[in-house]
Amino acid sequence: MTVARALAQWAHGFRPTPEDLALADRALADTLSVALAARTHPLRGIAASLPDAARWAAMAHVLDFDDLHTDTTTHISVVAVPAALAVGGDARAYLAGAGVMARLGAMLGWGHYAAGWHATCTAGAPAAAVAAGLALGLDAEGLATAMALAVPAAGGVQAAFGTHGKSLQVGFAAEAGVRAARLARAGAGAEPRALEAWLELVGGTPTTDFPAEPAIPGGLAVKLFPCCYAMQRPIAALRAVRDQVRGEITGVTVTTPAGTVQPLVHDRPWTGLEGKFSLPYAVAAALLDDCPGFDSFTDAAVRRPEAQKLVDLVHVDLVPGEVGSLLDGKVAARIDLADGGEIYTELAVPPGAPERPLSDGDLRAKAATCGRDVPALLDGLTWTGARDVLRRHFPYEAEEA
Repeated sequence: MTVARALAQWAHGFRPTPEDLALADRALADTLSVALAARTHPLRGIAASLPDAARWAAMAHVLDFDDLHTDTTTHISVVAVPAALAVGGDARAYLAGAGVMARLGAMLGWGHYAAGWHATCTAGAPAAAVAAGLALGLDAEGLATAMALAVPAAGGVQAAFGTHGKSLQVGFAAEAGVRAARLARAGAGAEPRALEAWLELVGGTPTTDFPAEPAIPGGLAVKLFPCCYAMQRPIAALRAVRDQVRGEITGVTVTTPAGTVQPLVHDRPWTGLEGKFSLPYAVAAALLDDCPGFDSFTDAAVRRPEAQKLVDLVHVDLVPGEVGSLLDGKVAARIDLADGGEIYTELAVPPGAPERPLSDGDLRAKAATCGRDVPALLDGLTWTGARDVLRRHFPYEAEEA
């Protein structure tokens, strides 16, 4: 029994529970919302000639506002939703692909992510093959073949963070899965053992011993701020004491486990995209802005003199030790004031994490920030309806010769 066949048999036999279906509905609504929030983003024109799954995934990820599986540090829905929708899939197809992505992410482990891989793409390509393949009617052996055919595209690196490359490589992973599923349906053959050979090559631990339920072990985290998940906790911690700040700030010391800043690769950001992956800028945005939102992550906002001044005042104290996720331990921050005063804050679990789920009202408020028309578009949303909305707002446009 190969890993590919074990995962394929699980996916083919998977039957969602009501709790799984409720999670799928939230994931669909959140993914659609954050994609629509990017309707005016420059990437829209750049990505217009990409196939459906690639185009939609890239647009849903470019603002970095989509959900995250914290146990594996993978953006599951931004891969599995577009892959399912591109071929007419439904909640079951999404959940099967999402479940495979969570299980592959667990096999890849933290070491894979810490080495610099973008696990959303590496785990995402084979998972997208399952989501699309189930929607296309593949049997278990066909799903195993599709995963093997997706292996050559299972790449992506954190060096792309802070550029268009991050969202585009997520799009490439989603499309690679769709392409692999279509090839498998057309009769292409592949060796299922390719998946576990690849897992070993990229530092993973192949296993056929994985949980059968729920669909997505550990659930999904929903973001409140449009930036890397590693910034959600420090921003939430600092917002809790923002009103206590009186007078000039002379320094901010942030203490956090070393691994929790793995994706925050820009210490001195100068663009909006770089600001989404910067712990010092997380401090600046949390202290300067009433609620860090889209306007906080523009080029102009990052380059504000007051923001750049705060960025220069941030000192990060990394606590060594074994790390397994972006929410290990806790984040603490000390704000030093010119009058000699200090303000201290700490936080272990930010709002929106599976342990602190957002209310329906919070989710609807997030959707409203993504566009005045978005809450109405979500009313009675179906998987077919979501596909129609994406086709209307992000149509395919052939590239000019």
